[in-house]
Amino acid sequence: MAATTHVNTQLRDRPEFRSKPQPLTQTADATVAEAVAAMSARKFGSVIVLDGDDRIVGIVTERDVMTRIVNEGRDPAQTSLREIMTHDPRVARETDDLLDWLRIMSNERFRRLPVVDADGRVIVVFTQGDFVSYTWPDLIYQGAQLTKASIGRNWALWLIGGGIMVYTLLMVLVLGAV
Repeated sequence: MAATTHVNTQLRDRPEFRSKPQPLTQTADATVAEAVAAMSARKFGSVIVLDGDDRIVGIVTERDVMTRIVNEGRDPAQTSLREIMTHDPRVARETDDLLDWLRIMSNERFRRLPVVDADGRVIVVFTQGDFVSYTWPDLIYQGAQLTKASIGRNWALWLIGGGIMVYTLLMVLVLGAV
């Protein structure tokens, strides 16, 4: 990722970084049925697939189960995660800029972002929903700043427009009273 130009927008700066539960993990040989049972028990929408060194090799989401198991009529007890997982998913570092990842996730249409440590082991999984609490206040702040800048830069036009509006209202009142 490129060097951050924002203040306090590294992934590790988000409150969710420390408060999220431990990610759900399985090996590639686990069955889809086992993964779905674990996902259901913990109310998780995905499982991270790890190799023997605990490094990420894939991810399986609810959507994968729906499209690659249910829709295709496959037996989840006889299908391994390896068969349906997204291989080598995008992963982030805790020092990466969250705005960069929000843009990437939106453009590339994925909703879960595993964050790994220096050894490539999963620390936490962010979802697009985790960024919503950041983006809405930020968007409102940026909108307010743009409005202030627009009004300040065009102050003379706002005065002229306001004067015309007041004149028009007065004329309507005076002519309406006649």
